[in-house]
Amino acid sequence: MFTGDGPRGAGDFLMSALHRAGLASQPFARSADDGLVLRGVFLSAIVRCAPPENRPTPQEIRHCLPFLLAELKIVRPWVILCLGNLSFSWTMRALAELGHEFPRPKFRHGARLDLRPEGPLVLASYHPSRQNTQTGKLTPAMLDAILAEILAEKDLPPRPGG
Repeated sequence: MFTGDGPRGAGDFLMSALHRAGLASQPFARSADDGLVLRGVFLSAIVRCAPPENRPTPQEIRHCLPFLLAELKIVRPWVILCLGNLSFSWTMRALAELGHEFPRPKFRHGARLDLRPEGPLVLASYHPSRQNTQTGKLTPAMLDAILAEILAEKDLPPRPGG
């Protein structure tokens, strides 16, 4: 996930931000064996395939939702960063299906839903697609600020290695 889209693609944009935050060993993702190591980060997706034109249909998302639900039950994340509106809205649906009750927030960059202590802290960002990053809708500073907000949370477990 987030690999193989070449230099200046979504993977590089995301990995660069994770690297600046100390959560990735390198600022790029080229392939599964490129040496990238994530620290305290688990990447997931609302779909398990690469849909045509990167636009999953609601049917594809519904079909893959059990995988996301299973991952949320197993990983039990304390923070979820949703990249894009689709990720945000379907993560909200998954959390509701897992029994969390909350008013559904509207998607916007920086949206925040705190379900602690029973559930995760959920934050939203625009997706790091080329369309968003090359137009300036999402800048490195914007993504860095969200990651800094996550790392500054007082109720999070200590970062791995320190």
